[in-house]
Amino acid sequence: MLFPLGVVLLIAAGAALIADPSRWLVFLGGVGALGLIDDLAAGSPRGLRGHARAALRGRPSTGAVKAVGTVALAGYALAGRGLGPAEFVAATGVLALAAHLGNLLDIRPGRSEKALALIAVAVCVLSWSLAPLRPAAALLGPVAVCAWLTLRERAMLGDSGGSMTGGMIGILLVTTLSVPLLWSALALLIAISLYGEFRSISSAIERVPLLERLDSLGRVN
Repeated sequence: MLFPLGVVLLIAAGAALIADPSRWLVFLGGVGALGLIDDLAAGSPRGLRGHARAALRGRPSTGAVKAVGTVALAGYALAGRGLGPAEFVAATGVLALAAHLGNLLDIRPGRSEKALALIAVAVCVLSWSLAPLRPAAALLGPVAVCAWLTLRERAMLGDSGGSMTGGMIGILLVTTLSVPLLWSALALLIAISLYGEFRSISSAIERVPLLERLDSLGRVN
């Protein structure tokens, strides 16, 4: 079994929290911890439908706990930012679903990390500044190391690492997008999540030559 790099990211988040106890780092560490619980739960249902069926049968799964916990952590991270009700709802949804997106993409080595890199470049170019990277800056280096290892298939992110990487994407979006764009991002994340529930995201990526080339870039095979 490959080593779960989410543990490394959790340690990095914990160390960063000691120096900078920010709500963003609490969010990232929290979703990573929830993902680790899911990693360690043998036989846990997979997918939104699997978790929903388990909950309806009176057997709440670790995934259901992770979903509720992620929303609560997102709300905590956004508290005190002076957001209006509509913006708060949109931002909470973006943070929670971005963390889920990190796991959806992690079915291929390095894919979640590449998505984070692309979003980071995009928001920095749009704002013409590196300031958008500040809330998650403490974890950018560890994620880069993780990408080097996962692309060579020497380790894997796991649900913990995927959730943290996706959570960083969510933070980049929430802290840079205007309210209309935030709602657009939420709609897109919902669409991707639903598509991933019924169809293969990998197959969709392979049908788009540019995405397929980016997806395979740096992978050993």
